[in-house]
Amino acid sequence: MEVEIHPNGKMVVQYQEEYIRNARGVELFTCKWLPFSSAKAVVFLCHGYGMECSGFMRECGTRLANGGYAVFGIDYEGHGRSMGARCYIKKFENIVNDCYDFFKSVCAQEEFRDKGRFLYGESMGGAVALLLHKKDPTFWNGAILVAPMCKISEKVKPHPVVVNILTRVEEIIPKWKIVPTRDVIDSAFKDPIKREEIRNNKLIYQDKPRLKTALEMLRTSMSLEHSLNEVTMPFFVLHGEADTVTDPEVSKALYKRATSKDKTMKLYPGMWHALTSGEPDENVDIVFGDIIAWLDTRTSDANGIVVIPIHPSFSNGIQKLSDTLSPISIQQQQQQQRSYLCGLKGRRMFHHSAM
Repeated sequence: MEVEIHPNGKMVVQYQEEYIRNARGVELFTCKWLPFSSAKAVVFLCHGYGMECSGFMRECGTRLANGGYAVFGIDYEGHGRSMGARCYIKKFENIVNDCYDFFKSVCAQEEFRDKGRFLYGESMGGAVALLLHKKDPTFWNGAILVAPMCKISEKVKPHPVVVNILTRVEEIIPKWKIVPTRDVIDSAFKDPIKREEIRNNKLIYQDKPRLKTALEMLRTSMSLEHSLNEVTMPFFVLHGEADTVTDPEVSKALYKRATSKDKTMKLYPGMWHALTSGEPDENVDIVFGDIIAWLDTRTSDANGIVVIPIHPSFSNGIQKLSDTLSPISIQQQQQQQRSYLCGLKGRRMFHHSAM
């Protein structure tokens, strides 16, 4: 275990990395942040399109662990430090299944078996979280959804004819980087220093989306849009009102149509797409303060979380490979503490609403 210290000197958590092999034989990178005291609950990170966990979501993991939560992240196939063609999503369900298998294997561990289970999804990760809920509706105790990809804005929804044409050739040229998108980092990250730091993160995919990847995300968004009423778990959806990458109407639609008895939405005036990573530090503090407060309320003894038991002999085909304990100095850790959220906004052809 490594010990991570936040630049403000107040946050001290345990950090560890590990590789696993999924049911398809693909090696995937995972990591975890643990508090030194007994965890209040477990939070599972679902990162956005092109993103990764060890650097991009490091501050998120550190802040939540410092708040008393055990935090686990996984780089999707083809993302970050996981194996696979860079940012190629052959089937969106593969991402969901990999997360489900890994997250559930964590919940089967003795120290976490009786802990509450919360999903945390940023952008495209919000879609992953919602599909994990759909896959096993009663298993999760709630979700935090930051600008989730669950609906295509009417302003940029592609014409059915365009989708039909591209669908006909997706199996012929599935990995071609032909989907036109503009560089949205400038419009997603308000803070110029953080904006440059994400550009310099070589683990983040910053090329054009591949054809099949774009179609998979489009189909996933449209499918979720038609099933928002099936969302029944407690959730907290957050969105910046000045977000030009994802339309805040997406989060409003989720809040309005979900049938959850416990649902919360907060819109942040003046804030951009990257709520947890691209805003000035004082704004990021506000957002994480709201997230941790929401979690604390739902994990308090008064609420009495009900946890679906997992049999000790549970097995889902996940194979652990090795721990990677790269020596990182405190100074380097401090330099890596910021995390970033990126989305993709296409032209009229495609709009990846919150990647």
